[in-house]
Amino acid sequence: MTDSMERKLEAIAAAMPGWSVDGLKTRPLVGGLMNSNWLINHGGQDYFMKLFGAGSDDFVNRRLSHEAALKAHELGISPATVLFDPGIGVEIAEFLQGYRASTNADFSRRDFLDGVIGLYRTFNSGEKLSATKDVFAMTDEHIEQGRALGALVPADFDWLLIQYERAKAAFMASGLDLAPCHNDPMPGNFLVDMSADDRIRDMKMVDFEFASNNERAYEIGVFLGEVFVDEATSNELIEQYYGTARRDLVARVWVARAVADMKWGAWAVQQRQRSSWDFDFQKYGIWKYARARRLFDDPRWNDWLAAI
Repeated sequence: MTDSMERKLEAIAAAMPGWSVDGLKTRPLVGGLMNSNWLINHGGQDYFMKLFGAGSDDFVNRRLSHEAALKAHELGISPATVLFDPGIGVEIAEFLQGYRASTNADFSRRDFLDGVIGLYRTFNSGEKLSATKDVFAMTDEHIEQGRALGALVPADFDWLLIQYERAKAAFMASGLDLAPCHNDPMPGNFLVDMSADDRIRDMKMVDFEFASNNERAYEIGVFLGEVFVDEATSNELIEQYYGTARRDLVARVWVARAVADMKWGAWAVQQRQRSSWDFDFQKYGIWKYARARRLFDDPRWNDWLAAI
């Protein structure tokens, strides 16, 4: 155990009534691009521990993230938070026994897709959070961060930026449909409890680091892009979420899906300049830009913008 880890555990034990550092056992968990995740045990009880990564506070509003996690738990869709201490740089939550993280392969199943749509409907319909940061503010911020760091972008980035600005103008003209949003549909952020016959008994949502009040269509658009569903299934899930497949709502989600790829592309290429994690952020970012380009090139792009 490193000296740094030992000091954190001592601080955690001091912050938790009845805990002692001698009674703490830890094991690293796979996952997390900005933070490190751990299984921590005290007195025979397991907990999930997240140690905040160096520099991650440049991207994460920790108190807003904590607020969102508390609201999600109140709604019954997220585990309870046991300790939140940004001074120590730690968050500890109950460990859900019998649950596992979802995988990319899981989302080839319609029941997994339906489960997430249900979670979103619940969370997005809840009380608004104390802060709003829409996807356009996020994307603009990442682009400026990348410029300051000298991030490498595609050769046609100026054209991509023009299409992004057109999308932004269309949404602003129609007005943003703000709702409390999770904003981060990585498969591992959905924990699932499976029955012996491979049915979903329950699903929870975790990791609210990017949560904010945001455009509702972005929540669905970024999810559909993340799980690689085809167009017919995408439109069915849009209808399931909204209760209707009105042309303007379908257009909002498809345009938001393109904006999501611009957002995460801009995030990734500047992370490549600053992160020490063993992950190819540049490759990930260029791939995201390529996905945005494909939607910008879709012959329906102008019609979608007009429909918003």
